[in-house]
Amino acid sequence: MQKEVEGEVSVVNVSSPMVGGEDVVVGQERWEELHRLKTAGMTVSGIARVTGLDRKTVRGCLRQVRWQAYRRAARREGLLVPHREWLKERAPQVGYSARILFQELCAQRGFNGGYGTVRDAVRPLRLETAAAALTQCRFETEPGDQAQVDWGEVRVPMGSGMVKVHIFVMTLGYSRRAWAEAYEHERMESLLAAHEHAFEHFAGVTREILYDRMRTVMLGEHAGQKRWNPTFQAFARHWGFEPRVCRPYRAQTKGKVESGVKYVKRNFVPGRVFGDMEDFNDQLKAWQAEVADLREHGTTHEPPLVRFAREAQALTPLAGRAGFLAAMPRSRVVASDWLVSIDANRYSVPWRLIGSTVEVFRVGGHWQIRHRGAVVAEHAVREGRYGLSVNPEHGPGAVARNARTRYAESARLAAEASAAVPFAVVEQRDLSVYEQMLESV
Repeated sequence: MQKEVEGEVSVVNVSSPMVGGEDVVVGQERWEELHRLKTAGMTVSGIARVTGLDRKTVRGCLRQVRWQAYRRAARREGLLVPHREWLKERAPQVGYSARILFQELCAQRGFNGGYGTVRDAVRPLRLETAAAALTQCRFETEPGDQAQVDWGEVRVPMGSGMVKVHIFVMTLGYSRRAWAEAYEHERMESLLAAHEHAFEHFAGVTREILYDRMRTVMLGEHAGQKRWNPTFQAFARHWGFEPRVCRPYRAQTKGKVESGVKYVKRNFVPGRVFGDMEDFNDQLKAWQAEVADLREHGTTHEPPLVRFAREAQALTPLAGRAGFLAAMPRSRVVASDWLVSIDANRYSVPWRLIGSTVEVFRVGGHWQIRHRGAVVAEHAVREGRYGLSVNPEHGPGAVARNARTRYAESARLAAEASAAVPFAVVEQRDLSVYEQMLESV
């Protein structure tokens, strides 16, 4: 802060009389200025008006024989001694927020000190973590050992407006070769499909894959045991890789893929316009082949495609295995409206199967529905949720409609046959002839 006094600028720095219970900071230059004004004959009130300081502050400074630097009163740090270990453990979990820690100490642990004491104790913990992040060694993996997965979000011009796109990225730890693909959401069906497309792209699977704690992968942790999402756990077993998750609040351990997400956002997205999601992925695939795979990587100093040539042989081959969704049938009971629910969308089956159990298989971009081994319905996989795909021929109305069609066809054929044969001459007889015949019987 600067204040002009009689053509000179004096800088308020650190110094410290106490006024009204608050620390008023007076620097050495200001302190000397106050003494010059006093020597010039000005009163305490006059000096206070000229400098804008409180009279008590001016009087306190004038009493001092020499200027003394301000020293903050020592805080009652001893109050935190019983809570020191708790503080070290809890601080990273709340992002080193002194305010949250202070509130929890008071509410849960009987702390009766001040907020400033907690703030001063948290500051070195935060600085220590920041320094560790700057000096941490990059963890390198052997070929085929590990891949890392993450999602990124971007808003891009698509069609007639701006659309949010979710970008899946899988990065191989050794070669840094990556697979990126865009989806409308990050739900389970998108996650699994993206994995299988990446496996197909690399023609193999790494021994382990590292994730953050997304709920599509891990539901939580209890008594030190991880609770995996059952669907994802079955998917990992199907493809033979071990899922791993980052330690809490240590997402930087998957820095390779986070760098890959940033690279897509900063190098691929800017300046592009997309017609639809398919166009986005077409452009993204071309960019990966023409740019991302061929550039010199900043860490390895080699193009990812060159290093991948050394990593490809270390991947677990796919060995012709069918995709997880195709290989794992889903059982469904046909509802009274002759529909089955698949991934929050509904699809029709023949109405005669109401109440029956059918099996659903994913075959490419279609759902194939089977009953007792026979295919009874096929539908294109719908995007989004709560959609409806109905084949009118599956409904009970189709039976009557088909019957009417058959009767109409029979009548038409009969009429055509009649038109082709000349009308015969019918002999006309009197009815008495038939009466005589009956009497004679």
